[in-house]
Parts: sequence; C-alpha cells; structure tokens
Amino acid sequence: MVHALVRICREEGLKALYSGIAPAMLRQASYGTIKIGTYQSLKRMFVERPEDETLMINVLCGVLSGVISSSIANPTDVLKIRMQAQGSVIQGGMMGNFIQIYQKEGTKGLWKGVSLTAQRAAIVVGVELPVYDLIKKHIIMSGFMGDTVYTHFLSSFACGLAGALASNPVDVVRTRMMNQRSQHGGHSSYKGTLDCLLQTWKNEGFFALYKGFWPNWLRLGPWNIIFFLTYEQLKKLDA
Repeated sequence: MVHALVRICREEGLKALYSGIAPAMLRQASYGTIKIGTYQSLKRMFVERPEDETLMINVLCGVLSGVISSSIANPTDVLKIRMQAQGSVIQGGMMGNFIQIYQKEGTKGLWKGVSLTAQRAAIVVGVELPVYDLIKKHIIMSGFMGDTVYTHFLSSFACGLAGALASNPVDVVRTRMMNQRSQHGGHSSYKGTLDCLLQTWKNEGFFALYKGFWPNWLRLGPWNIIFFLTYEQLKKLDA
C-alpha cells in the first residue's frame, strides 16, 4: 500500500491522489446528507427521547437509511466511477458525463449496480451509526467523559473500525462479482453473491474476505472521525 502511494506520487504527482475528487464530493454530499437525515428521522419515529433508544432500533434505522440513501444517490456513484475510470473528463465536466450516461443508457444506466450498492450500504450504515451512538452513550453515562470532542473522537474511531470490519467481506465479494469472467461455454464463475462468498472462504480461507482491509480502514477511519467531529459541532450551533 505504501509502495503504491509512493509510486503514484513519484510518477503522477500528488495531484493524482485526488483524481476524481469532484464527483466523489458530489456523491458523498448527497449520500451522506440523506443517510444521516434519514437515520435521525427514523429514530424519532420509533422513540421520542434519545435515552430510550436501543441497539436493535438503531441497527434497524441504520439498515433502512443505508438502503434509502444509497438507492437515491446511486446516479452520483455511477458518475463517480465512470469519471474516475476515464482518467480524463470529457467536455462539460460532471454535467457532460451525466448527460452522456443518460443519453446512451437511459434512466436504467444511472441506477446500474444499485442492488449491490444498497446491500453494502445497509451493512456499513447498519453498523457504523449504531456503534457510534452506542459508544458515545456509554462513555457519557459512565461519567468517564462528557459530551465533548474527545468522546466524539473515540466514538467515531470505533465506528470507523467496526464499519471496515463489517464492509470488507462485502467489498471483496462485490469486486469479484464485478470482475468475474465467463468461463466454459459462457458460464459465470459464481452463481451469485452467496456462492462467491462461500467459494472464497472455502478455497482461500476466512481471511481472504479481509484482503485490502488496511486501505479500507485508512479510508473509512479518518472519514468517520472528520464527519462526526464536524457533525457534532454543527449540531451545537443549531442548539
């Protein structure tokens, strides 16, 4: 991972590490906003006071908000992947790419891969947000620390780690499903998602499902810390 990072910087420059940042920001802004807004709204539908929340309620709300937000924001995910794969952006930037996808593939093209994306989001959000709430709640109730930036940091660090642990097997399976090549007579390598999971575990061992874990955690960890620290400070401004 470090070797790849150094090589990219040496051969393509530091700017290459931020290739495709504009569509990534668009995707995260839409997906993240819908995700956290839906999660908080769903929780208030089940319980009125934060003190009455349970782990099961929060997990359910997390799963539902993950599915809803990823499904709505899927066009931005398709746009991000296409633009990053191109290497160079076509004339018109993000809007030009968006229009091109719509003209060539229609509405269906903008929601390509939505099923796998929603499955992953359900697992990630169903773990990350409840873990954050649970850790934060127990730290405050224990009297160890109050509702401070340090509590938010520890809670977000834990939820980033939990999210990486939960999502990595899904990412491995999704990548293999997307990259599988037709074999003998046009048959696919895997019958489906579950078959891919079981074959990977059987042929390569359990830890094959955690290939690429460190890069995954190094992405999810800092993102969650920055997000929740910012989110909590913005909540105080609105209080």
